[in-house]
Order: sequence, then structure tokens, then C-alpha cells
Amino acid sequence: MLQEDGRLTITELAARVGLSVSPCHRRLRELERGGTIRGYRAIVDASALGLTFQALVFVTMRQEDRDTLLGFEEAVARVPEVVQAQRLFGDPDYLLRIVTADLTAYQELEDDVLSALPGVQRLNSTLVMKHVVNDRPLPT
Repeated sequence: MLQEDGRLTITELAARVGLSVSPCHRRLRELERGGTIRGYRAIVDASALGLTFQALVFVTMRQEDRDTLLGFEEAVARVPEVVQAQRLFGDPDYLLRIVTADLTAYQELEDDVLSALPGVQRLNSTLVMKHVVNDRPLPT
């Protein structure tokens, strides 16, 4: 329930799950302290911010030694347009989800930033046409 509405009050949450307020509050705090609930956030509409272009970028590394991979991961974490980065098994080595204002902004990002990240051999971009499932809560 909190995945769908993180703004529920303890009273509302307790009523929905069939607990009294005190046990519900204790359980919620346990989930937060234990790391099951990692935080709360607002989901912002990218297009409302003028970020209407998205690309999935497959990254193949030149070499896969520890220092190269850590250097790449640290550098990619500092690129604000990278909203998701995943290391993969096999080839390619990484998948990045990129958000920019438009194709020109993406092209500049790829040419000036992404291609210069440590250890990058090849970038292969796929443009996002439409979101079919997006920001879905985890299955319970």
C-alpha cells in the first residue's frame, strides 16, 4: 500500500491493513530500520520538466578489470541524465537509462560525456518510443 501511496498517514495505513495504530507504527519503523523501506519520494513527470527524450544505452567495456569497472561506475553515477544504470551478465556489460530534453541534447551527452567514460569501448543506443509499464510497485 505504501508503494502505491507513500503519503498515507499511520492511521490510514493501520485501517487498510487491519491493525491498530501502535502496532502498525512499530511495524513500519521496523521495516524502515531493517532497510525493507529505503525511503519515500515523489514520482515526477519527466515531460513536465521538459525531459521528453529517453534512450536505453547498452555499454560494452574495453576491458573488465576491477579498477576499470569501478571507475566507470563511479563516473556514470555522477551523470545526472543517467536515471538508471545496471551491470549485466554477458555482452553488453551495462544498461543505462538516459533522460534528456531532446535528441540534440542526447547526442551531445553521448558525444561529450558517455563516450568519454572510463573503459567504454562501444555504446549502442535504443530510443524509447512509449512507456507501457513504468514505476510499477514491486509485487507482494
